[in-house]
Amino acid sequence: MQQVLRGRWGVLGVALASGLIAALGQAPWGLWYLALPALAAVALLVALTPTARGAFGRAWLAGAAQFAVALAWIVEPFLIDSTTHGWMAPFALLGMACGLALFWGAAAALAAGALQRPVARIWAFAGAMLAFEALRGHLFTGFPWALTGHIWIGTPADQLAAYGGSLLLSALALGLAATLATVAYRLTQGRILRASLVALGGAIAAAAALGLGAFRLAAPLPPPLTPVVRLVQGNVPQHLKWQPDLVEGFYHRHLALSATAADAPPALVIWPESAAPFLLDSAGDGLRMAIEAAGVPLIFGVDRRARDEAGRVQYFNALALIGMDAQVAAVYDKHHLVPFGEYIPLIGQFAEGFGGLASQALSGYAPGPGVQIVDLAALGLEGFGQSLPLICYEAVFARNLRSETRPDWVLQITNDAWFGTGIGPFQHLAQAQLRAVEFGLPLVRAANTGVSAMIDARGRITAALPLGEQGVLDAHIPGAMPATPYARIGDTPWHVALSLLALWLALRGWRRRGSA
Repeated sequence: MQQVLRGRWGVLGVALASGLIAALGQAPWGLWYLALPALAAVALLVALTPTARGAFGRAWLAGAAQFAVALAWIVEPFLIDSTTHGWMAPFALLGMACGLALFWGAAAALAAGALQRPVARIWAFAGAMLAFEALRGHLFTGFPWALTGHIWIGTPADQLAAYGGSLLLSALALGLAATLATVAYRLTQGRILRASLVALGGAIAAAAALGLGAFRLAAPLPPPLTPVVRLVQGNVPQHLKWQPDLVEGFYHRHLALSATAADAPPALVIWPESAAPFLLDSAGDGLRMAIEAAGVPLIFGVDRRARDEAGRVQYFNALALIGMDAQVAAVYDKHHLVPFGEYIPLIGQFAEGFGGLASQALSGYAPGPGVQIVDLAALGLEGFGQSLPLICYEAVFARNLRSETRPDWVLQITNDAWFGTGIGPFQHLAQAQLRAVEFGLPLVRAANTGVSAMIDARGRITAALPLGEQGVLDAHIPGAMPATPYARIGDTPWHVALSLLALWLALRGWRRRGSA
């Protein structure tokens, strides 16, 4: 095995194949049993390379292959107007994959630079990978997508997130991968007894994780909230959404779906992100038409315009609650914006000098004030308690669910038409499921093209509308559980421990280079 991994083409082949296979652990495939040995192969590549530079290159190549597959949906926004932007799609995917792979490469270089023995390197690489996944969730506003721990979503093991968040799931994945790598290496050295003991320890850890998850899933959940909620899925294609001759028709589609007859009439109707074709501050008859169609209070996604203290016009990606008087009862402005999607970092602050439409195009959306709780009961919607709203990308970040007041349920409105009809919407849905597990809260998801869903407090989908279909979903909101350990503690212990680990590896590597 070592001879194969030391050959140039063998290394390239194993690195590429390992990355490609590791990606299959992500949604919608969920092949975690293939991802684990693939990650183990990457750890072996790192362990058996003679230099930190070589370890960086091997892990980087594997990471680039993994992200190229897992994030293939990144090309979809560029294909909305393929004539204008289509040429950028391969460069966007290549740049994203190669950039995120730097985290894998850095983890490998840190481990290989600090330690010499292969087994020690294997476990140091697993720890460093975990540290860099934590960093990836925060650096440059963060992008915690396609984490190694996401391979467990949809399995009983995902229930561990209630105790330690997504980083605990990544620790399980990387720990089991390190176990497989250690067993493989020990067997090549003829250390059968040691390999057997390590394999036994890994099997016990895996069985404990799956057993604890199954036990937690089998426990009863609190009863659902009594009112019925209607989720409207208009299924409006992104490339047609803002066509001037089609906008009115799409709005009337939402009105017609809202008015659909039902055996159990809903007490609240929810539309997805950017469902309204007007600005909230200049809606005309739009709000009245929506309430007349719904017949009950309505929550929907809409852009709004306001002036800041300096008198400058700002635009917000917002969620609005409209009462039966067709007046705005509550507004939430998205605060965690998508870099280069909803604003241009750094450039926006200089946009004022351009004026007019150029200023608006450069500045993009302004961020809202932060996490917010909407007390629906206080606004007259009895039985709905308090809700924490999220818009699209915000549900990717667990920290966006942290508030001083614990809500009764989480609401995510999104327009996943940007992600196409392939893997992107399913990965976004999977992360919403993980948020529910982490906080023990039900999550209501209204998506333009799907998947609109009711997700219970253990991350299981209780009702859903399929991707790419038009329709409504009438369902009760599942009940909330008591605050989970993760909801109370968060990621702080992880950040402290992983920072210390990374610092120790860096200092050890510096000393090794100094003594060489």
